[in-house]
Amino acid sequence: MTVFKYIFWVFYRIWFYVLVAVPIIILLPLLLVSILKESWYPYFYRLARLWARFILIGMGFNTHISLAEKPKRKASYMFIANHTSMADIMLMLVVSKNPFVFVGKKELAKIPLFGFFYKRTCILVDRSSEKSRKAVFLRAQRRLKQGLSICIFPEGGVPAEDVILDDFKDGAFRLAINHQIPIVPLVFLDNKKRFPFTFFSGSPGKMRAIGFPFIPTDGLHVADTKDLNKETRSLILNALQSY
Repeated sequence: MTVFKYIFWVFYRIWFYVLVAVPIIILLPLLLVSILKESWYPYFYRLARLWARFILIGMGFNTHISLAEKPKRKASYMFIANHTSMADIMLMLVVSKNPFVFVGKKELAKIPLFGFFYKRTCILVDRSSEKSRKAVFLRAQRRLKQGLSICIFPEGGVPAEDVILDDFKDGAFRLAINHQIPIVPLVFLDNKKRFPFTFFSGSPGKMRAIGFPFIPTDGLHVADTKDLNKETRSLILNALQSY
């Protein structure tokens, strides 16, 4: 029985990358056109949502999305969630109809095919470089002025298997305060079980995303960053411990 499980996990991982690649190849002409101008990003985003749905359905993930509030059209937000799986990107895309730009680690740009579009549409950050971290704020500011939202996984990486939720970095909260945009806290309850970064693990099944009431930043100042960070993390941690 154990041998069959390992065989399943190997093929399940391979199947994931097949699902990642196939729609990119099929949609390649449209994707290439959609990234020619920054102002065309919303069209790219629609294609990205189709790509994400294709992967989640193909992997056998039955998504359940429950939002306390729905983002308003053409409004900007800061989307954040816990980070435990490669499927987090896909689930976040499915959750939000509002176009947002990911702030993510530059290492993902090395993934064949996916990386080509990732580095041209996302805000890449080298967390070991202070210069790179500062550049994120300038690029995010430009995107927000275009009416887009931003998405950051504030743990800054994937925590160890025994860690429910890692400490949050301040960047997402400082950005939200600087631009006076609401925080949209989300908790992904099942992604760690469904498709964690551990190779020999994962299975089809339920994948839940819960969105909490937005946290306003109107009137907040940079000095409030730590408190906003703590409030948001506590909200997500309590949900992870309750379900």
